[in-house]
Amino acid sequence: MVKVAITIDTEEDLWSEYVPAPCPVENIDSIPLAQDIFDRYDAIPTYLVDYPVVIDAHASRLLQGILEKGRCELGTHCHPWNTPPYGGDASERATMLCNLEDGVVRSKMENLHKAFVARFGVTPVSFRAGRWGFGPAVARSIQDLGYRVDSSVIPLVDWSVYGGPDFFDAPRHPYRLSPVSILVPTEDGDLLEAPPTTGFFQSNAEFCRKVFRYIMKSDLATRLKGIGLLERSRIINLRWLSPEFSSGEDMLLLAERLVRQGTLFLNMYFHSTSLLPGKSPFVRDEKDLQRFLLKIRMFLQHARDAGWKFIALQDTRKDY
Repeated sequence: MVKVAITIDTEEDLWSEYVPAPCPVENIDSIPLAQDIFDRYDAIPTYLVDYPVVIDAHASRLLQGILEKGRCELGTHCHPWNTPPYGGDASERATMLCNLEDGVVRSKMENLHKAFVARFGVTPVSFRAGRWGFGPAVARSIQDLGYRVDSSVIPLVDWSVYGGPDFFDAPRHPYRLSPVSILVPTEDGDLLEAPPTTGFFQSNAEFCRKVFRYIMKSDLATRLKGIGLLERSRIINLRWLSPEFSSGEDMLLLAERLVRQGTLFLNMYFHSTSLLPGKSPFVRDEKDLQRFLLKIRMFLQHARDAGWKFIALQDTRKDY
């Protein structure tokens, strides 16, 4: 049976502003818009909550109420710039947790984890690194803190142009990992990687991956021209299973193509800021918001009609 996770980076309002906490978290008041849709389809979202949201009494009460009804899972999400201890490198590279010294990574994760437990009274087991900044030190820290599932490794994406990790060749299915080699499946790994879903419309995925990889290594102008040509000619179409990056129709097509190819796990994802117009680049106004919510409804309806099962992120471990 195909299992479907819904993972939401639940964070402050300040998109691309790297400032310490406390930060405004007005977007959290819009979470019921999505939660009502999830409830309608008996879907259990996983809200991956960062430090500014954890320490905000009103925001955390709202999430606690959903948790107490058994309608969601709460995990953690670390933005290093607004998770104590503060100070040190203020470059864009330092906004990715994987680029910080091991001791700093551990301190930030410990502070986030302790604040979460104190606020919600439960121990989180699911995690995603902010800006996808996952690496060996992050894996070691969350493993030592008792986390069981990570969802930071997004395949077919290379963040190195931003000073981040290259996940392009990462496995596209859930796998056990060791902090020593986060992109290599290992049978006895304590951590499970449950990757966000990306993929190609085309059935010859390996060919698509090689061609896309080759183009991505070109200069910017060649890269943009090449990707545009492949996209328009429908030779290679890369999509993310996210209402922020894909149309509703493309999300359904991607999911169906992957399932036909043997995929048994899908992970749809977005940011909580996209639920309040003007707080993310993906939803600018009320019309954008209604289109965004429609995409979510379309995907959930399709999943239910197909007989797929909605699961919390932590439940991925039952199958892998």
